[in-house]
Amino acid sequence: MTPLPCLTDDACVAPAEHPPALTYPFAVTPPPGTILTVAPGVHWLRMPLPGGLDHINLWTIDEGQGWAVVDTGMRTDEAADIWQRLCAQKSSSQPITRILVTHMHVDHVGMTGWLTRRFGCPLWMTRQEYFQCRLNASDTGREAPQDHVDFHRRAGWSDTAIEGYCTRFFGRYGVLTHALPDSYRRLRDGDEIILGDHVWCVIVGMGHSPEHACLYCPALKLFIAGDQVLPRISSNVSVLPLEPWANPMADWYASMARLKREVPDDVLVLPSHNECFRGLHARIDQLVHGQDMVLERLRRALRTPCRAVDVFGALFARRVNESNLLQLSLATGESLACLNYLIARGEAMKEQRNDGATWYSLTATSP
Repeated sequence: MTPLPCLTDDACVAPAEHPPALTYPFAVTPPPGTILTVAPGVHWLRMPLPGGLDHINLWTIDEGQGWAVVDTGMRTDEAADIWQRLCAQKSSSQPITRILVTHMHVDHVGMTGWLTRRFGCPLWMTRQEYFQCRLNASDTGREAPQDHVDFHRRAGWSDTAIEGYCTRFFGRYGVLTHALPDSYRRLRDGDEIILGDHVWCVIVGMGHSPEHACLYCPALKLFIAGDQVLPRISSNVSVLPLEPWANPMADWYASMARLKREVPDDVLVLPSHNECFRGLHARIDQLVHGQDMVLERLRRALRTPCRAVDVFGALFARRVNESNLLQLSLATGESLACLNYLIARGEAMKEQRNDGATWYSLTATSP
């Protein structure tokens, strides 16, 4: 689950084992820059990413003489070359009819502005994701604000890590995204939109990002899940410096329960990472159970007062390397999401100490 200003959607936890109930109907994945049909008029495009999570899945939907695109990939020269080649293969002079973006993380939105300007097509996006993207891009070229420095110091970051954040990490969002168009078409939770020959329902999820748009097509039994449900890894849920008192983990739990209620189990899930799969409800159950177990380990760790950086060992299967600022930021944001969740439930409390860090512990009434 990726917080901003992180660069990809690589989870901090080790890849989760997928339950036996999950099945993967495609024997192969499309090579980078090629398209594989997953249903009539719906196609899978895999775009390369730099880093450990080396791909993102994008989706195209046939619309008469053109095609709609769901998510666009990170801003890279390689992605631009792939888009140029794909569009040159189309017979229409303006093949892309519109672009829909699930959420504002750079691997999903990075090429959007470039494509909308090149092909004169509109952007469809939820309001919070659109404006959060614009806000994040405005940090490029700025010094890291004191609020962000204080946020990381309270979490227990070292002076070296904070210096790296200020000089090498903060403000990178705008480097990895083309500027969005200055107008957009708003996607709302509950909207029904016609893409190609079928109606698609917009279902908003929260936790991973503020207003993440998933798309469900009852006629085709397809569910474009974005990062809300992934088959082999978990998505990052983070508290960010912009909103240090937020409780995104509660939003994530509510969204997972809602998806299980409103999306049938017989859909083919089209996730943003890994492979297309069947077994949505089983995967939701596994993700929720896994998070429950993480919180139980955190409760045990909080029997002794801890800072956010001190609970990494309880939450994550692999060691967090302080010199890897992306990994450190992901881990810190998710640790704070878990801690804020327990505080909101009355199970944990925090205190500010003279060392500048915030220390967390169980409340006397915690089970």
